[in-house]
Amino acid sequence: MSPRSIGVVMNGVTGRMGYRQHLVRSVLAINEQGGVTLSDGSRVTLKPVLVGRSPEKLARLAAEHGIADWTTDLDAALADDGNLVYFDAQVTQARVKSVLKAIDAGKHIYAEKPTAETYEEALALAEAATARGVKNGVVQDKLFLPGLLKLKRLIDGGFFGRILSVRGEFGYWVFEGDWQAAQRPSWNYRAEDGGGIVLDMFPHWAYVLENLFGRVRSVYAQAVTHIPERVDEEGRTYPATADDAAYGVFELENGIVAQINSSWSVRVNRDELVEFQVDGTHGSAVAGLRDCRVQHRATTPKPVWNPDLPVTARFRDGWQEVPDNADFDNGFKIQWEMFVRHVIEDAPFPHDFASGARGVRLAELGLRSSAEGRRLPVEP
Repeated sequence: MSPRSIGVVMNGVTGRMGYRQHLVRSVLAINEQGGVTLSDGSRVTLKPVLVGRSPEKLARLAAEHGIADWTTDLDAALADDGNLVYFDAQVTQARVKSVLKAIDAGKHIYAEKPTAETYEEALALAEAATARGVKNGVVQDKLFLPGLLKLKRLIDGGFFGRILSVRGEFGYWVFEGDWQAAQRPSWNYRAEDGGGIVLDMFPHWAYVLENLFGRVRSVYAQAVTHIPERVDEEGRTYPATADDAAYGVFELENGIVAQINSSWSVRVNRDELVEFQVDGTHGSAVAGLRDCRVQHRATTPKPVWNPDLPVTARFRDGWQEVPDNADFDNGFKIQWEMFVRHVIEDAPFPHDFASGARGVRLAELGLRSSAEGRRLPVEP
């Protein structure tokens, strides 16, 4: 029996993330493997309908990947009863209006984060989706990284004992755009266009902390614009009005303290672009995108501070690699499959618009904390 097919309206796939991770490595990859397998063994394939503002870009992508349907008319795509799901990977500023249209049309919604620029708007989306009775989900891809999956395995196995603290380092140097082209779009550095690393990354940290360690109960943050002037895609110099680095301290509901630095103005001197060190009474771990290393309390060395003598110990040698013990698929694709099962057979999907709204709230409070110079509570 041929797999059932459902239409998926994909808005914003001409952008880097929407194209690479969601169209090519998720939706098209799912179809190449024969579809999403449901609990009864049947399969569902996805029929992408590409939506955007540029007919030239859409036509080129559609031709390149053999996609039959594309349009610049979102209303028309949403009016088609065969299109069951709406996916949004547009710039954040454009998301709320389009998602509300899709909710009104009765589509199930899957969206990139942040779901909105403000907590009020993000909460309104969650409430509108609930009132309309449509299933909704937000991309929370970091949870499906091999390194964090290994870290979750350690937590579930009780490796750490009582967890004390989490320290995260994320970022890399984004070129200013003058003598080397920037590897991020210029709108990321304009607050008026929805840019800023706090709005971009704090929603990530919200769901990572919440799902691995506990919900955030207070935040203290310092948001900074280290590079005040950049050069855009057309070679024009523009003022950077959004933060390009943020230094945050988060207190969790169980007393764990998390400190996470996020920066597009830092040169990498670590094994991966993001790393989390978790310290507990029985052991510690350092997890990145793919790898995870541990040190048990029984193998913890006993350093002695002596600034007059050179350090002879190689501290990294005292850590052990956590084995894969599993095959790790693309995290974006895994979450797409989860959402399709949620839509078709009501399989669990905890990463809903309400969780997305909590991420936006953390970003909003982080920016406010920075502006006011004080620690702010996060309501349950």
